[in-house]
Amino acid sequence: MSGGEVAGILVAVFWAILVSFLALALVRLAQTLKAATRLLAEVTDQAVPLLSEASATVREANTQLARVDSIASDVQEVTSNASALSSTVSAAFGGPLVKVAAFGYGVRRAIGRKGRAQDEPARTVVIGKTLPSARWGGRRNRGSKG
Repeated sequence: MSGGEVAGILVAVFWAILVSFLALALVRLAQTLKAATRLLAEVTDQAVPLLSEASATVREANTQLARVDSIASDVQEVTSNASALSSTVSAAFGGPLVKVAAFGYGVRRAIGRKGRAQDEPARTVVIGKTLPSARWGGRRNRGSKG
């Protein structure tokens, strides 16, 4: 065998190995493509019902939003009506009611001063409590007088 024949055999073996690897890669690629096609078909079969359900949900949400919008506009109208009524009532009755309350307070105060004896001490109101005036002293001196 000559050197050219050996080189030809080596090249033929190299090409045979290369073709074998390429054939194996093509077979695996075909298997991968078949699996991807199957997976895509399954996803499509499952996605179509999901998309129809999502579309129905969006339509229902739009219906509910329209209802909420009408409720909000009604609430806004009621609020403006209540505000107008409040300002009308305040304008009509506010001034006279304040005058009546002031008159009642003045009458009560006048009656309270008139009914109190001269030797009775004045009381001071502090945050809803009635305390004895400083003239009578605190708790320490209460027992000693009387």
